[in-house]
Amino acid sequence: MSDFRPVQMRSPVLAVRRVDAYHAITVVAPGVAERFRSGQFVAVAVGGEQSSMLMRRAFAIHEVKPDYGGTVEFLFAVRGNGTAWLAERRSRDLLDIVGPLGRPFPLPRDPVNCTLVGGGYGSAPLFPLAHSLRRRGCRVDFVLGAASADRVCNAIAARRVAETATFTTEDGSFGVRGQVTDALPQVIEDTYTDVVYACGPMPMLRAVSALSMRYDIPVQVAVEETMACGTGVCMACVVPVVGDDGVTRMMRACVDGPVFRGEQVRFDDLGTIPFDALGAPGWKARGGDDTVQIKDVG
Repeated sequence: MSDFRPVQMRSPVLAVRRVDAYHAITVVAPGVAERFRSGQFVAVAVGGEQSSMLMRRAFAIHEVKPDYGGTVEFLFAVRGNGTAWLAERRSRDLLDIVGPLGRPFPLPRDPVNCTLVGGGYGSAPLFPLAHSLRRRGCRVDFVLGAASADRVCNAIAARRVAETATFTTEDGSFGVRGQVTDALPQVIEDTYTDVVYACGPMPMLRAVSALSMRYDIPVQVAVEETMACGTGVCMACVVPVVGDDGVTRMMRACVDGPVFRGEQVRFDDLGTIPFDALGAPGWKARGGDDTVQIKDVG
């Protein structure tokens, strides 16, 4: 049986490149590459050994090549000091990496029609997923969106791996003007979609999940939540999720996710602990009057 436990590695940088508005770093990390499954991510230490930036940065894995020395590529946009430091890395620099982390996308047992929906560089994990689905005989169609043309993730690769690729931009600079949910209904109907997979900003995931539910199509989403540790310790990335038993629990995106069933994520309650969540102040356990308290998260 394959070993899917994460490993920590000091991985040499193989290449750093610009991908339109984003940066892509490829590292040699055979221990991560051989364990990786689509939807998982890596947590990268930033700032160097003397840095005051103690928390790792989490990045979805965009590409893995286990046959070429075990390389792993992740995409990111510069948003702060940590990602600015990463953007300055060069070939042969060493990065402290932990991975692969998180629950991967579930794959269908039989060949089905799959529509993959992504927003910005949050689309990155959809590309290894597309290859995994194609190997199982599934049809793959992409719907990728962003604010502008330079923020659409890897349009060339999307066209290459999928049967069709539809692009949307909010400013109309590439593809259809609008958002992914403007184009998604037509793709669902044209391709007889059986399942939707989505990655990207939370508002997009909320809209895609609602649309999929209207079509009575199962939807798997990889949530974007700020992660401080990536290992489930800090509780900074909790998301309210309804279980199969109907009870809402605060689930950690880093270890219980990042992949969840879209219809089970309570998108309207993100950033809060719903009053009816298991363990929330005032929640009454079934079969008794005892209330269960949990620590504040923040």
